[in-house]
Amino acid sequence: MARLFGTDGVRGLANAELTPELALRLASAAAVVFEDLSDDHSRRPRAVVGRDPRASGEMLEAAVCAGLAATGVDAIRVGTVPTPAVAFLTADYHADFGVMISASHNPMPDNGIKFFSAGGHKLDDEVEDRIEAAMDDDFVRPIGAAVGRVLDAPDAGDRYRRHLAQAVDERLDGLTVVVDCAHGAASQLAPLAYADAGAKVITIHADPDGLNINADCGSTHMDKLQAAVLEHGADLGLAHDGDADRCLAVDSTGQIVDGDAIMAILATSLADKNRLHENVLVATVMSNLGLHIAMREAGITVRTTAVGDRYVVEELRRGGYSLGGEQSGHIVVPGSGTTGDGILTGLMIMARMAATSSRLADLSGIVTVLPQELINVRVADKHAVAESQSVKQAVVDAEAELGESGRVLLRPSGTEQLVRVMVEAGTAEQAGTVARRLADVVAAAGA
Repeated sequence: MARLFGTDGVRGLANAELTPELALRLASAAAVVFEDLSDDHSRRPRAVVGRDPRASGEMLEAAVCAGLAATGVDAIRVGTVPTPAVAFLTADYHADFGVMISASHNPMPDNGIKFFSAGGHKLDDEVEDRIEAAMDDDFVRPIGAAVGRVLDAPDAGDRYRRHLAQAVDERLDGLTVVVDCAHGAASQLAPLAYADAGAKVITIHADPDGLNINADCGSTHMDKLQAAVLEHGADLGLAHDGDADRCLAVDSTGQIVDGDAIMAILATSLADKNRLHENVLVATVMSNLGLHIAMREAGITVRTTAVGDRYVVEELRRGGYSLGGEQSGHIVVPGSGTTGDGILTGLMIMARMAATSSRLADLSGIVTVLPQELINVRVADKHAVAESQSVKQAVVDAEAELGESGRVLLRPSGTEQLVRVMVEAGTAEQAGTVARRLADVVAAAGA
């Protein structure tokens, strides 16, 4: 049987795969596991529950709160807020755990449920496995006054805004920013947070109706933001996804600034302030070689992890490092939050612009992106192919050909019978030639 939890919680087609019955059972199981893990049994457990604005979130929120109350847990509903707000509020309300109902950048029909432990931290595999196992167990149902309550927290958004205001120490007066909220969880809070810091804010795609989240907008569809930045003559544009845990940018010329360039900007900013622990930046294997070259020239070491922001967070916590993230725009700054925070990222980008009186195009120019070719090869057994001697030798030969001016990344897909072949090189032509040659070897090994 496939594992219920994926790389970021439980996701599926709402009301088909992710049903209210599953959500209720999942919430009850989580309550039992977190109760077992708790060192404090002197009061009734509490859980923060937030969601993005997609329509199915209303149904799943009700099911989650019912599952929590049925196990004697008080559910603190914080409404429609970004995922990082739930992580922050879990700590700020001294809750035992947090629940976020969102499918992030996925289309509206999907939804998901993810958990945060006390303090707002993502769960490790062991705890997720315990929750999944507990779903088949019977649990004690409290009665009378012991039944959990469902409480609303009207101050949740204001608490999170104050937290964001304290996270940057530079005023943004004079900067004009266009913000694409993806009709998602940041639609109210992102414009307010940027305005609080002094920026002039022009907002697009900030009218969620439950059905339009991520629809041809946000961080996965940047063309409208690019056009808006040019139309308004703005200093930059910022794009969030449905739950606002990621941020990508557009400079004043309309060029996209991806997560690699954003990490470079923030890493050098923290290093200049002697706040980049051990001068280390944590990134995944998917970050462009251009980032590694730029950071090496800046005296910053890049530590790489597997794909997924949870692995970035694990490495950050292991080494006590100050900054990490992904090319997709998930940026984690442990000194200000426990998970990726798109609004915080936007504030930090603009703070660097203000502090240096620089255009975003100039700041992002620190990274020269190497041409990249990615080919997905369908195979019968992805793991066997990845371990094939013919494939391994082909990778060695390709790396020798590319030298220090390129790299090869070959990895099995996490969800399909695919092997992903990625090549970066000095020219697009070379990247494509080497990638196609490798893909042919992979296809032959997987036939």
